[in-house]
Parts: sequence; C-alpha cells; structure tokens
Amino acid sequence: MDAPLSLHFMARIRCEVGPLVSLGAAPIGERRYVPLLGGTAEGPALNGAIEPGGVDWQVLRRDGVLEIAAHYVLRADDGGRIEIISEGLRHGPPEAMARLARGEAVAPADYFFRTLMRFQTGAPAWLHLNRTLALASGTRSADAVELEVHRIG
Repeated sequence: MDAPLSLHFMARIRCEVGPLVSLGAAPIGERRYVPLLGGTAEGPALNGAIEPGGVDWQVLRRDGVLEIAAHYVLRADDGGRIEIISEGLRHGPPEAMARLARGEAVAPADYFFRTLMRFQTGAPAWLHLNRTLALASGTRSADAVELEVHRIG
C-alpha cells in the first residue's frame, strides 16, 4: 500500500496575461486562449522567470466550467529551462464568474480554480521534476494569474 498523500509547498507563480482571444463556439463550448506574457516563480523548491510565449488554451463549457490547459516555460535562476503543463478547472457562481470576466477582483473563496501540474526538463539540476506532480490553487485578476504550487508527495 502506498504512503498517504501529502502536499509540500514548492512556489508561488505569478504570470502576466494578455487579452483573451476567442475562436468562437466549438462543439463543447467556446474555444479560446490567453497569451502568457511572462512572470515569476518564487519559493523553496522553484525560482525563476516565466518566459514570454506560453499559452493558456481554454474551453468555456456550456455548463459554465472553464477547462484550462496552460503550457509555458520557466527559466530557473540557474539558467535551466523547465516546461510546465498545467491542466485544470475554474468555475463558480455565475455572478462571481461574470465579475472575473470583467476584470474585477473576486475573493478566491468565491470560486474554484485548481490545476494539476507536470514538468519536463533536461536540465541536470531539475531532473527530479520529471517525476513530480503538483497541485496548484489559483486566483485570476485582470492582468495576471497567481498559483500556489504544492508537490504531491
């Protein structure tokens, strides 16, 4: 039997985002993306800068749930590059989600925003991340996403 699950704080990620781009109605909902412009990761297990050029692909489903599939690169402080794949869900009461869509501040307790993160790298100091899963709790503001990232142990 496996050991019980535990969470270990890795980092706080802040990523600046560009304007939302909608591709229109798709079979399961509105297909869209948000350009990721750059940012930072700060914490005991991961520090560095998010490189511009990442993308957060999204589907706003007909039931109001936003499916998130973000893909970006973190350049660690030592120069190693780490690919981050972050997939999850954001949803909440319609009024809270409407306020988020307008760029208004919404308390994190008023909506659900979680992602499961995986990492890929060839940087020698960071190879352990290739075997790591992390869970992130997020908040969204008008121009940024903030994630509290915890390694699943």
